[in-house]
Amino acid sequence: MTVIKVPKPPESAFNMNRPVSALLKNQILHLQEAEFRLPARDQTNIYINTIKTEGQAAEYIRQVTAKLHPAGSKQKGFDRAATGKNKPARKSAPKSKGKTKSNTKKKSPRSKKR
Repeated sequence: MTVIKVPKPPESAFNMNRPVSALLKNQILHLQEAEFRLPARDQTNIYINTIKTEGQAAEYIRQVTAKLHPAGSKQKGFDRAATGKNKPARKSAPKSKGKTKSNTKKKSPRSKKR
């Protein structure tokens, strides 16, 4: 496999006090839509219109991502890209060769006509 080296971003790439860009606002909006699908007890209750800086956006994104992917937030320091370990491919269940419940039809009682 060919290794592609990605250069480190410059220090100026992230500025906690810089105003959020339109792209970042859209990402926050999409995350909020995903957050609203969570149970009420798991939502952050952060009003996204108050997010004005990249630092505030980063904190909101961190909190929502931890709620959406709780297993990932528990693995501190784990970098899948650095270790080269990816999730194994999901294997499909073996097909059975006999009749299954899905192949049999249940007869429903006929309704009486009056």
